[in-house]
Amino acid sequence: MSESQAFAIFAGQKYLSLETVRKNGDAVRTPVWFAGEPPVGTPETLYFYTVGDTGKVKRIRNNPGVRIAPCDIRGNVKGAWVEARVEILSGGEAERGMKLLDRKYLPWKQFLGLFAMFSRRERVVMALHAA
Repeated sequence: MSESQAFAIFAGQKYLSLETVRKNGDAVRTPVWFAGEPPVGTPETLYFYTVGDTGKVKRIRNNPGVRIAPCDIRGNVKGAWVEARVEILSGGEAERGMKLLDRKYLPWKQFLGLFAMFSRRERVVMALHAA
C-alpha cells in the first residue's frame, strides 16, 4: 500500500489518534490536530505539533514507530489503524507544517498561539510517514 493510500482514511478528518509506546511496552493514545499537503488527492505526509517537553515527544525520540487512526476530539477511534513513523522537523519543513496547521485550524490555532507566546515551552512540529 502506498503512503497516499495509507493516509486516505484521514481525508476530511479533524483529529487523529496518535499511539506511541512507552519503554515498558504500554501503548499511549493521544488525539492531535493534523494537516497534510495534498499535491493531488490525499497527502503523503501528515504534520502535527506539540509542546517539546511532553511525554509523547520523549516516547517518539525513543521509538519513532507509531500507529494512527482517525478519531474525534475525545480520542474515540473512528477508523482503521495505520502503521507510521514520526520525524521531528526543524527549519523550513517545520515552518511548512505549521503553516498547513494554521490554515486548517483557522482561527482556533491562532487563538491558542496567542497564549503560547506567553509560554516559554517550545513547540515541536513532526511529520508522519506511512511505515
